[in-house]
Formats: sequence, structure tokens, C-alpha cells
Amino acid sequence: MKALGKHQPEIVILGAGMVGAALALALAPSGVKLRLLERLPGSLHQRLTALDSQPPAEFDTRVSALSCASQTLLEHLGAWSGVEARRLAPYRGMQVWDGMGQGEVSFSADALHESCLGYIVENRVILAALLERLLAFENVRFEPGAELQGISAPETGSSRRVLTLKDGRQLTSPLTLIAEGGDSPSRQLAGFATTQWDYGHHALVTTVETEKSHAWQCWQRFTETGPLAFLPLAETAGHTASIVWSTSPAHAQELMALETAEFNQALTRAFDGRLGQVSCVAPRQTLALRQRHAQHYILPGLALLGDAAHTIHPLAGQGVNLGFLDVAALAEILIQAHQRGEVLGSTRVLRRYERQRRSDNLTMSASMEAFRRLFVPLPAPLGLLRSAGMNCFNRLPALKNHLVLRAMGLSGDLPSLARRPLVRD
Repeated sequence: MKALGKHQPEIVILGAGMVGAALALALAPSGVKLRLLERLPGSLHQRLTALDSQPPAEFDTRVSALSCASQTLLEHLGAWSGVEARRLAPYRGMQVWDGMGQGEVSFSADALHESCLGYIVENRVILAALLERLLAFENVRFEPGAELQGISAPETGSSRRVLTLKDGRQLTSPLTLIAEGGDSPSRQLAGFATTQWDYGHHALVTTVETEKSHAWQCWQRFTETGPLAFLPLAETAGHTASIVWSTSPAHAQELMALETAEFNQALTRAFDGRLGQVSCVAPRQTLALRQRHAQHYILPGLALLGDAAHTIHPLAGQGVNLGFLDVAALAEILIQAHQRGEVLGSTRVLRRYERQRRSDNLTMSASMEAFRRLFVPLPAPLGLLRSAGMNCFNRLPALKNHLVLRAMGLSGDLPSLARRPLVRD
């Protein structure tokens, strides 16, 4: 990749995480000039080396459940082979049960005639595969240690804005795409309003080993304080998993204060012993969970995507998948507009992206909120009704398969970059 040159790029992307890097990769083949700004230090080679230097026996505590649509996008970007060359864990089923009652639901790839329902992949593996692929494009200029201090109003009659960096430099760009994550400072500098609230949950994440094999299944129990998920990791014997325990802040603090042996016992009990004795094998971390949605995704010369635009509860593992669908939709719209000679930063062009993605993201956000509220502690009669409903749903394969195909990104109106090619006889 070329060093930073004197020519201004056509598009500025803020944030070189999974979503920002994927967006740069999706736009790069069109030939538009791109500048990818990242607040963290380190060149592209240095970041890639650091991501790949983790010992094989250690797993990243942050993982993502990639849908088939996300896999298809990464294949189109040429990054999926990099994920496969590192490691991933396909999951072939899901087991979900009500820890406060008797309801259970199971999902199976076999019922859909699919090899798997999706993949559990460490975030560092996804990012490394994306950054590795970016090295091939000379029209992408990567600039680390670049922190934004200000964003000007658009120039009169134009979408062009001046970006002021903390080191005093100024960049002028007709289109700035913000993919910095949920706490994006640039979203705030640009004046995007959001609707948000605390879930009242903290997510405790770590890596564990289990006495019984996870059998390449995702497991989730709804406890009195929130959902507890075990996600399979790529380990030959099938006894290593990543956990996400969403619980109250006070309970999360109590769990963090436990000695390892005490934590192992608490975790085994909370999971009903489904996988036998559980042993924590990595440091524990907690993350505060917030629901957040931007009231608008676009302004003249600006667009939000990924967690900068929306964050949801991790109980269904859809966060990064929504971000990758944002990437697929925005890249498709911008490339088509570029080919037609349209002004890429115009609200006329960017509104197409907002119309396509905001309603879908709001629907998913509302669905996850309703699902979360369904599994709060209830009086006995309502708890029995909830368990009965789960068991009834479990006996309706057509409805189950419809919902699972939607979550996998194998149905619905998808951007072309995320749509699996049709197999013709």
C-alpha cells in the first residue's frame, strides 16, 4: 500500500475496525480514492502482525456469530479465505431454554439442508483477514493515529466538509463515512442525534473449557438476571467455548470478584450443568450494554454505519451482521452512483442507503428488545404460559425455519454483496 500522498481522497472512512475495514474493501475495487483514518497507532502491517501474534492456545474473548450473509459479503471482499486460514467454528444447531420454566427451543442446520447455521469467529481473526486483504489496494490510504477534532458544516451548494484532526491538519472531503463503533466521537461532533437507553445489563465475557463437548452447538439459557450463552470455538475436541453472560451490573460485579474456582461453580450452576463442569481459562471482562439508534443515518456529506448508527442487545448475536449489511448496502449504492456520475455525498444518493437500512435495523432492534423483555422473571401463571409458548413454537418447523433463514441472511431483500449466488442445475 502506498504511503499517504498529497492528493485528497474521494471518500474518508473514520474507523478501521471490522465494519470500517470491510467498507473500504467493498469500495476499493471501484477505483475511488479512499482514506481510512484510525485513532489507534500502528501501520497496517503493524496492526496485522499484532493481531496474528496471539498464541494459538489463546482465544480472543470477543467473538462474533457470523451469519451466512456476512460470510457471503466476506467472500465477495476476498477476506473469507483469510478467516478460514486462521480459524473459525461452524455451528450446526442451537439449544435455547427457559431457566425459569420448562420451555425449550432447538434449531438445526439439517432441517434447512444447510451445512451450518453460521460461524463463531474471534473478532481479531475477522479484522486480520480484512486488513490483510486491504494491502492489495493502492487506492486505499491508511492513516493511523488520526483523531478527529472537528467537522465543518457543508460548503454552500456542496456536500464537501472540512475535517480537522487533533494534530492541526485539515482534510476536505465530499463524503465522510463514520464507522467508529458505538461510542463514536465523530457522530457526536457531526451532530447526529440518537435515541438510547441502558439495558440494565452488563455482559461478562470470557473463554471456558467444558467437561462435555459443545457438539458444535450454540447454547443459551435465560436466567433470572439475563441470558447466558455458550458459543463453540474452533478447537478439535469441541470443549472450548466463549461465554456471554448478560446480567445485572451488581451481579456482574459479584461474579468478577469471585475467585476462579467459585466462579466456575457459579457458572456451572447457572448453566444447569448442561455441558458438565465448566472451567474459566481466560481473564473475565465486562461490558455495559446500551441500546442506541441514530435518529438519522445521513447528513449532507456524512453517513453512519455499524455500531455508530445502531447497537442492540447481544442475545441473538446480530450486531456485527447488521453492520456488515450496512456495508453491503452502502457500497452498492455508492458504486452505482459513482458509475452514473452522481455526487456521492449528496442527500439524494445517501438517502437511498438510509431508506434501505434504517427500517430493517429498527425492526431487528425492536425484535430483540421484545425478546429480552419476554424473558424477565414473571409470576407463575405467566411463566407457565411462556414455557408452553416456547414448546409450541418448537413444534412448528415451518415457522422456525422461516425465522432462522431470515436470521442467517438467506431470505429477505438483501444487498447483492450479501446475497448468496443461486445454484443452477
